[in-house]
Amino acid sequence: MSRDTLAEYQDIVREYIRGKHGIYALYKKDRLYYVGLASSLGRRLKQHLRDRHGGSWDRFSVYLTRREDHIKKLESIVLRIVKPTGNKQLGRFPGSSNLARELRDDI
Repeated sequence: MSRDTLAEYQDIVREYIRGKHGIYALYKKDRLYYVGLASSLGRRLKQHLRDRHGGSWDRFSVYLTRREDHIKKLESIVLRIVKPTGNKQLGRFPGSSNLARELRDDI
């Protein structure tokens, strides 16, 4: 959906996502710019109309999750795969480790 649609029809869009949590993506033209998570998607998208990302995106997508406890891990996976230019953090997986060094040593 376009940024202009969100700005013009905030009330309608918020009805669809009210009380929902999930992952959202901001795009500039056809390129992924930013990925985030929110327990209040409506509020978070409204913030992105005015924050430091405000002029950096023109479309967005929303992906609703059934349970809030999954969204942080989902966001971390997406960030590590696509590395959007607008994100400063890549996300973390508590209790996990990077096996690349061990694999290189074994090879």
